[in-house]
Amino acid sequence: MVVEELPCQELVELVTDYLEGALTPDVVERFERHLLDCPFCDEYLAQIRQTIALTGRLRVDDLDPLARDDLLHAFRRWRDTERDEV
Repeated sequence: MVVEELPCQELVELVTDYLEGALTPDVVERFERHLLDCPFCDEYLAQIRQTIALTGRLRVDDLDPLARDDLLHAFRRWRDTERDEV
């Protein structure tokens, strides 16, 4: 069986699902195989894990509604900008 290579950008997009155990076994295999060959993504994952360890987990109820709306707006704007560049 040939395992399709996982590009760095896709790995970055999957980090949250990986850490939450929400990926299918075949995607986990691609993800982890990429980490073995890419020190940059391996370091990125380590940084995300460290960020989570230092900040804990935020729940929706922990955010002020205005701050939540500002963050959602910023993420949507970023996502739309990324799509336009593709």
